[in-house]
Amino acid sequence: MSDGSDIPRSRQQESRRRPNAFVQLLKDLVFVIVGALIASTLLRVFVAQMFVIPSGSMETTLMVRDRVVVQKLIGYQRGDVIVFRDVNGWLAPAPTDSSLIHKGLVFIGLWPDESSNHLVKRLIGLPGDHVTCCDNSGRLSVNGVALDETAYLYKDANGRQAAPSDYPFDVVVPAGHVFVMGDHRNNSLDSRCHLDEKGLLGSALGDSAFVPTSAIVGSTVAVAFPFNRFKTMGVPAAFAGIPSASGSPPTQAVITGSPPAC
Repeated sequence: MSDGSDIPRSRQQESRRRPNAFVQLLKDLVFVIVGALIASTLLRVFVAQMFVIPSGSMETTLMVRDRVVVQKLIGYQRGDVIVFRDVNGWLAPAPTDSSLIHKGLVFIGLWPDESSNHLVKRLIGLPGDHVTCCDNSGRLSVNGVALDETAYLYKDANGRQAAPSDYPFDVVVPAGHVFVMGDHRNNSLDSRCHLDEKGLLGSALGDSAFVPTSAIVGSTVAVAFPFNRFKTMGVPAAFAGIPSASGSPPTQAVITGSPPAC
């Protein structure tokens, strides 16, 4: 019978080191996981975020259930497809039944945001821009320049393209706000459809139609999923020749004529 004294000293030392090595491995693993989660969260908050398209208002540029990547670093411009928070109350309240785990995955950027408090539209007018529709040829105009929107406006199964707007309007975008429209114009309750509404705080008529720039999350740069629809996105050529707004943006929106009834 042996008391263990005959075991080589090197083997005894190795057996004592094994638990310490395992603990160190666990510590390293936890450090890597926590670091990855922090990095993912920072990327979501400051760099890019993924969203799920909930409706057909941007067809066929974006389809229902598309996963899109929204960048937050380089700002936005006319023609961008932007995602923004629904601070004007365009959407009806919807119940949220997401689990804490699901909410956590969205927060750290490991799951696309499917919440109902965001919208996606095309940015048509910046602060101070004069946006009108429609001219004698039925086109939308920004700062006096008519847009050829055939590259992105919705087409049905027979190839018929949606009109730039079924409702005439004439507005000047107020300071700190933008004017947005969906690409599926006859299926989009966008800025046009809120020109006859006051803001949530009972401000001037039409204030609800313009999206505060502070509510903009970012611009869409790619469709990431489904894979057969993967594509990058940019500003259509139609927006290249639009001049800057003349003069300073008004503090209140300028709405000429009767607001449309969508």
